[in-house]
Amino acid sequence: MSVCISPSEARLARRLIELCQAGLPLVEDPWAWIGSSLGCGAEDALALLRRLQEAGIIRRIATVPNHYRLGYRHNGMTVWDVEDEALARLGPQIGALPFVSHCYRRPRRAGWPYNLFAMIHARSASELEPQRARIRALLGPALQAEDMLISSRILKKTGLRLPHSGENRC
Repeated sequence: MSVCISPSEARLARRLIELCQAGLPLVEDPWAWIGSSLGCGAEDALALLRRLQEAGIIRRIATVPNHYRLGYRHNGMTVWDVEDEALARLGPQIGALPFVSHCYRRPRRAGWPYNLFAMIHARSASELEPQRARIRALLGPALQAEDMLISSRILKKTGLRLPHSGENRC
């Protein structure tokens, strides 16, 4: 099914993205804030967001916490070589753990056997190994190999950004 965005809706969509690209304010009802800012109701704003998502213009809407400000200063990307037939069952279990911020499957590459990635966060370095042990226990006999890449610096996380007028759009 194809999703069409009308020219007038495209202008509204651009305004919506401009409003959201720096993050939403910490208000009781962010959808009402978006709707009010666009001159419509919360339901209309949410419907537009859904259409943009269906059209592939917006991939997802998610919270992006600043782990350091929350006290989680020790982070590691755990990488796991898991039997392919077990990934569909085990991946969601790993992703649901409270200390995992994101978990995803990637194809193996030459010299890199890992197909499951899970980012873990802790308040101290000593908390990371017990978290890995918990993941290891969940993976059980499907686990073939593992490693962890420790964060050495904070990378700035940003979402969709629209160019300002006059910027190179290529």
